[in-house]
Amino acid sequence: MEEDLIKRLEAAVTRLEGISSNGGGVVSVSRGGDFSIDDDVASSDPSILAYDDLISQCVGRALTAAEKIGGVVLDVTKVVAEAFASQKELLVRIKQTQPDLAGLAGFLKPLNDVTMKANAMTEGKRSDFFNHLKAASDSLSALAWIAFTGKDCGMSMPIAHVEESWQMAEFYNNKVLVEYRNKDADHVEWAKALKELYVPGLRDYVKSQYPLGPVWNASGKPATATAPAKGPPGAPAPPPAPLFSSESSKPSSSSNQKQGMSAVFQQLSSGAVTSGLRKVTDDMKTKNRTDRSGAVSAIEKETRASKPAFSKTGPPKMELQMGRKWAVENQIGKKDLVISECDSKQSVYIFGCKDSVLQIQGKVNNITIDKCTKMGVVFTDVVAAFEIVNCNNVEVQCQGSAPTVSVDNTTGCQLYLNKDSLETAITTAKSSEINVMVPGATPDGDWVEHALPQQYNHVFTEGKFETTPVSHSGA
Repeated sequence: MEEDLIKRLEAAVTRLEGISSNGGGVVSVSRGGDFSIDDDVASSDPSILAYDDLISQCVGRALTAAEKIGGVVLDVTKVVAEAFASQKELLVRIKQTQPDLAGLAGFLKPLNDVTMKANAMTEGKRSDFFNHLKAASDSLSALAWIAFTGKDCGMSMPIAHVEESWQMAEFYNNKVLVEYRNKDADHVEWAKALKELYVPGLRDYVKSQYPLGPVWNASGKPATATAPAKGPPGAPAPPPAPLFSSESSKPSSSSNQKQGMSAVFQQLSSGAVTSGLRKVTDDMKTKNRTDRSGAVSAIEKETRASKPAFSKTGPPKMELQMGRKWAVENQIGKKDLVISECDSKQSVYIFGCKDSVLQIQGKVNNITIDKCTKMGVVFTDVVAAFEIVNCNNVEVQCQGSAPTVSVDNTTGCQLYLNKDSLETAITTAKSSEINVMVPGATPDGDWVEHALPQQYNHVFTEGKFETTPVSHSGA
């Protein structure tokens, strides 16, 4: 034992002498030792120290709030803390490692594993804290900023990536704020702490330290040869693949359907359809048949009850048609739908979707949600209008501006407006349970909920009816 220790110390002295003769530098000591010179030097780097401050302040605040709540909220917050600790390990490694795009995926795998651990907590039977779990899990995609390798890598710039990733998580974080704002201050504090961890926390850190992405060590070791020095995983996910893939589907056959229906009506009017039918005789009628009765059997009742509430739907579709219209149809249970390449001349039509979330990044001309159930839409800017028609339980978040929002024949609509969209004109018809959330008076204030009237008083006065909305106690 003593001989091994002496040998390791002699090796360390030799390396130190090498550093001195070469004018300094970061040199690794054998991994068989209990310490590493390059780890110590990298850990004292100002960018690493700034990251330590981020963890101790922002992550610490989220953990403190989670400890008061306990349960799965504390568990998922610990995973978030583990992910940030892993990224610190990666930042240290990057200062010792030369860039290697071929080995980057393996180098970044450990943090991806932590992210998958958080994702797994959102699967299965929904708990009462699903919004907490989803907010924390989705927020971890912001840590992938560290995988940025250049403008052609398929990612946004690091600062923009952090902001965009948080916007997706904020959809669920806002739901926590709304649900607990008057019920439990600990949950409200947790949601605020989670937001400040990323915006401004992580965003400002990246802006000040790595606005153009991580800086690798050109004379360091290859990424594939580097292993985390400590127990927790230490790498983020590889550059993310597209969050959705356009699913092939058959071209629209609406014109063919119209032709087919026209032919049917033409046949009906001509009488050709009924010409070949058999005549029903008296013995064929149900009232005269001994093998049939008017009672409905229990088996028949059960068969009818077991039929699905929704009729047949077409194949899932998410594609740009004729360069002008994004069609998002029949998406069931998809929480990560994203349209990122769009412009102000294009429209978005969402039809027949259920239990899904769509994020629209960029300005579009018009957005329509039609016959959707439990659908969430997060969008930036709309030139003309945002329309909600024939829907049940939809949630919409506007992050930019929208001149008009129209709600028609819809039950249950939660609309989130930001400070730039408070002048939006909202039109409702034959709709109920319409609630609008607006920011508080201060940047740190709670969201304020306003229930739009769905009942009206009509009074005949001076030769005409005067209509006034019935006020809501929650407004």
